Amino acid sequence: MVSIVSVAKAAGVSNKTVSRVINGEPHVTEDTRERVEKAIRALGYVPNMAARQIRSSRSNTFGIITDYVSTTPYSVDIVRGIQDWANAHGKTILMANTGGSSEREAGIWKMFQSHRIDGVLYVTMYHRIVDPDSGDVSIPTVMINCRPQTSGLLPSIEPDDFQGARDLTRYLLARGHRKIGYIRLNPILVGAEMRLDAFRQTAKEFGLAESDLSISLGMEGPVGAEENFVFAAATEMLQQEDRPTAIMSGNDEMAIQIYIAAMALGLRIPQDVSIVGFDDFRTVSLALKPELTTAALPYHDLGFQGAEWLNKVVAGDNVRPSNRVISCKLVERTSVCSL
Repeated sequence: MVSIVSVAKAAGVSNKTVSRVINGEPHVTEDTRERVEKAIRALGYVPNMAARQIRSSRSNTFGIITDYVSTTPYSVDIVRGIQDWANAHGKTILMANTGGSSEREAGIWKMFQSHRIDGVLYVTMYHRIVDPDSGDVSIPTVMINCRPQTSGLLPSIEPDDFQGARDLTRYLLARGHRKIGYIRLNPILVGAEMRLDAFRQTAKEFGLAESDLSISLGMEGPVGAEENFVFAAATEMLQQEDRPTAIMSGNDEMAIQIYIAAMALGLRIPQDVSIVGFDDFRTVSLALKPELTTAALPYHDLGFQGAEWLNKVVAGDNVRPSNRVISCKLVERTSVCSL
């Protein structure tokens, strides 16, 4: 079995330097790091994680606690972002799903404690306000795609839904649209209300009256089991005598039904009605023809930056519990025309 001594000899450095490279520690020159990594690859050296854990009292492992994120197409990029950061910094990731069960969540926290997990990334499927149910377990934690109900309880990082919807509204206004429809996402979602507020405020700032806006509810009810009114709402909106020249959709999936409603009425997109979505769920936004202009949720960045932030908390940096937001980039495609 290849030892750290063999790696040090092959790279022409000390055992301590090899250990620093393996652990991703600072104060190692790039040239030295490259020599050590080359020797590791050439010799096929595999670090003894159990021994490292005993010596350092750290597991070098981060845990992810999710509700349904690992099986949700929208949010899987959060996990990918965390994993990309972990791969770049020599960390191991252990993930567990609660399935929405508080009892299961409490068990996961205890399991992570027993495995001496260094820190926890608490990730939610949809943007919401929630307090982690950690019981008497105390592990450094950063919340991703959510924020705590109790102000200042934990560091949190979330998407800026308000900014994303504001930019989309400004985009439509800049293209000359002054009669705009909005089909709302489920009001139970924090992001849904932020997007609607941004739409209303931005339209008002540009001098539009309430009579220039058509706002309809697209869905409501428990998340995952909503009643869906999008097609009916879009059909009614587009049959108005003074119908909107553009419609904002609560998210990209809802935009599918708006497209279908417009085509069923013989309307062309974007010549007769422009449509924008939200999320940039590319299975939808790129499949629709014309391709959908939307705002991209920064899921990968949420995961990557959340892991980076947690690492600072675990390292003992003076990180005060606070909330960060990451902007949602406007993605211009071909579903909007200028008037």
